[in-house]
Amino acid sequence: MIACRIGACVMQVVGNSAQTRSPKKSTQKPAFDARAFLDSARLARKVAEFRNKETIFSQGDRSKTVLYIQKGGVRLSVVNGAGKEAVVAVLGPGDFFGEGCLAGQPIRMGTATAITPTTALVIEKKEMLRVLHDDHEFSDRFITYMLSRNIRIEQDLVDQLFNSSEKRLARTLLLLARYGTQDQPQRVLPKIPQGTLAEMVGTTRSRVNFFMNKFRKLGFIKYNGGLQINTSLLSVVLHD
Repeated sequence: MIACRIGACVMQVVGNSAQTRSPKKSTQKPAFDARAFLDSARLARKVAEFRNKETIFSQGDRSKTVLYIQKGGVRLSVVNGAGKEAVVAVLGPGDFFGEGCLAGQPIRMGTATAITPTTALVIEKKEMLRVLHDDHEFSDRFITYMLSRNIRIEQDLVDQLFNSSEKRLARTLLLLARYGTQDQPQRVLPKIPQGTLAEMVGTTRSRVNFFMNKFRKLGFIKYNGGLQINTSLLSVVLHD
């Protein structure tokens, strides 16, 4: 039942995207483009490149910047006192992270790791606070984004607690392909090591390999210069 609600949410957003591409005229304002705003605003920031599996920041580091993903993907994780690691979220292009500094967190509460070659804008805390204060439209959109991301992280937690590793893998692939967001789906992804997918899903590499082969045979995914995700993969998430 929980998987059905999660899948229905993804289907609804995909359906909304299809309606947006309809030739019918719309009275709605165009979506606010955070990337275009950050590129055009007089905002002090730098572009940083990260290799696959490179640590962007570590749990316990000083928290003084906000990052915006332009390309690639980032895994957020935390480690408890016994050394056990848990994946908190998987983020992609158009996502912010490291925003805890804006709420007064002096240190990073988790570790951010690139899961593919990643490009990100690095924005100093004082600069981010300034633009949030000066531009109300951006501020409103940023708050909306943070609320939406918190909802998605809650769904990720439900996914980890109640769904099988097969469903978790399918949902992870759909999220990496940007299904379930307002962006256009990114149907072809860079090849992601199965070991990395296993860490994200919370299972073994052999299980990921088994399910990836199964998805390929069923036509849900293809390997063609990258990893192609088909909408039919939703059936795995929706299936009870």
